Amino acid sequence: MELTGLTEPIVVTDCDLTGSSFSGAAMSETRFEDAKMLAAGFDHVDLSDAVFAQSRLARSRFANLDMADVRIENVTLANATIRNANLSGVSISDCDTAGMRINGYLVSDLIAAHRKNP
Repeated sequence: MELTGLTEPIVVTDCDLTGSSFSGAAMSETRFEDAKMLAAGFDHVDLSDAVFAQSRLARSRFANLDMADVRIENVTLANATIRNANLSGVSISDCDTAGMRINGYLVSDLIAAHRKNP
């Protein structure tokens, strides 16, 4: 089924939309709840001011993104890898950094060295 030129809100409940495609669609203030979006692709999508809560993003890939002014709270990033990122001005607080490395150096060692020689 193809919907073109639709300009009114729709409600989709208990449906299987596997393989669907949304292109050129304005979906501001759209709500996705209890949705399975395994292997979904988001390309050239503006998700500014979006809220992701109680969601699973395991094994997801984030590339070529502008995440300026993003807030990340109460998340698990265990075994995550961040490469070629601009982290200027990033603040990390109240976090478990056990085993965390920056450019191969254990953060706990860096903090201990700093405390020893401020």
